Amino acid sequence: MEIILKYFPNLTDSQVKQLEKLGPLYEEWNQKINVISRKDIENIYAHHILHSLAIAKIITFRPGASILDLGTGGGLPGIPLSIIFPETNFILADGTGKKIKVVNTIIEELGLSNAKGVHSRAEDLKMKFDFVVCRAVASLDKLVRWSSRLIRSKQIHSLPNGLITLKGGAVREEIKLLPKGEYTEIYPLSDFFEEPYYQEKFAIYVQW
Repeated sequence: MEIILKYFPNLTDSQVKQLEKLGPLYEEWNQKINVISRKDIENIYAHHILHSLAIAKIITFRPGASILDLGTGGGLPGIPLSIIFPETNFILADGTGKKIKVVNTIIEELGLSNAKGVHSRAEDLKMKFDFVVCRAVASLDKLVRWSSRLIRSKQIHSLPNGLITLKGGAVREEIKLLPKGEYTEIYPLSDFFEEPYYQEKFAIYVQW
């Protein structure tokens, strides 16, 4: 938890307690269902929870906003973000039912009233959202294709509604494959976090 407090020192007591519980819950569930690489579960805070919270360095989600975590897997980045933004509504969607059972159990254990796991593929979702967020789910062109119809037109943030995805690797090559007309911004996570793990990690914002 120290690394979370290093970068998010103004958390409430309730948020700190929820984040303190989150790591052990993932360690417990990961022994039953592989939602995080078993080789890296010992770095749950430094490599997974903090990584998820990078989105909170880019945007402050407004109260009442609706956010979709697409391909949430075990609940990342949606669960950490729902702790940081308790007045924002989060839907965490994944096509694997057993992972969504883990997600909803963790949500219940943490007492999060603003988050819900949904067993659904992107193509089957009917709701509209202010932002779609995700972490290492698919190529950028696929994410844009899946997300574009899910973004609502009404704006309540200074950053226009769109997609924010956490990625590593050759992100500029992925951006080149997008149709012309999409506006993108690249945020190197090393601008926010000094640990070597984040040297080649990025957040990509796409607006269309």
